[in-house]
Amino acid sequence: MLRKLQHAAAGLLLAAASTLAWAAPPMRFILPAVTPGAEVQANYFPQLLRLALEKTEGPFTIEFYPHELTSPRRTLEIKRNGVINIMWDGTDAQRERELLPVRISLVRDLNDYRVFLIRKDDEARFRAVRTLDDLRRLSAGGGVSWPSVEVLRHNGLKVETAINYTSLFPMLKAKRFDYLPRGVHEAWAEEQQYAREGLMVEPTIFLHYRVPFYFFVSKENRAMAERVERGLKLAMADGSYDKLLNGYPAFRRALAEIAARKRKVFELELPSGTAGGSSK
Repeated sequence: MLRKLQHAAAGLLLAAASTLAWAAPPMRFILPAVTPGAEVQANYFPQLLRLALEKTEGPFTIEFYPHELTSPRRTLEIKRNGVINIMWDGTDAQRERELLPVRISLVRDLNDYRVFLIRKDDEARFRAVRTLDDLRRLSAGGGVSWPSVEVLRHNGLKVETAINYTSLFPMLKAKRFDYLPRGVHEAWAEEQQYAREGLMVEPTIFLHYRVPFYFFVSKENRAMAERVERGLKLAMADGSYDKLLNGYPAFRRALAEIAARKRKVFELELPSGTAGGSSK
């Protein structure tokens, strides 16, 4: 009789715990607004986050902050748990000091290969670039807080910066700099968007350096980071991560561009102390 009562009590406790778990408020994820036309930014990363969360237990909500934020502002808002609480970006030492990274690379190693957006009139000029010293005679563009800017400057490459990502394209057109390095998975969508402005993807050069792309949250949101990491690992293990990534034409084209081995590859050295960790 006592044993039956103990089993009954255990069952009631388990049922109560389950009820409490599902009665808990959903974990709320507030993402930054994305630039219109950026297919990968607007679709892939939010879908990857949802995939990871669906692999884990407990309710959640995903929403977008309605106003576009500069890169420094996004970092600040996440650091203080403000109007957004998660973002995706390349990593560097300063970003990892301020925020908590989920150390699983969101695009494998595709972010390590950079191609250039250039002015169409300059195509012959770039075909003549044979060495990194040749490239040092030209100037690059980049976002003021992009991790890649520090890498470029560390390798003796000149860089002009802007606070807003969207400002870089008219700056390139206006000859404020000569080329805009972009992730191999990003460049062709941007070429399509800005072709009428006389911009194109340069066809002969890769820059290669390691900058993993991570989700970042506030250091106070460790439970959020742990849940996302757990879900990403489960998605990698069951193949759904690769299925999602390979479902995007931008990623398939990037992988094909790398596999073709038709470009000169300039290997860049990373600054000492550069963050990275395992790309998993």
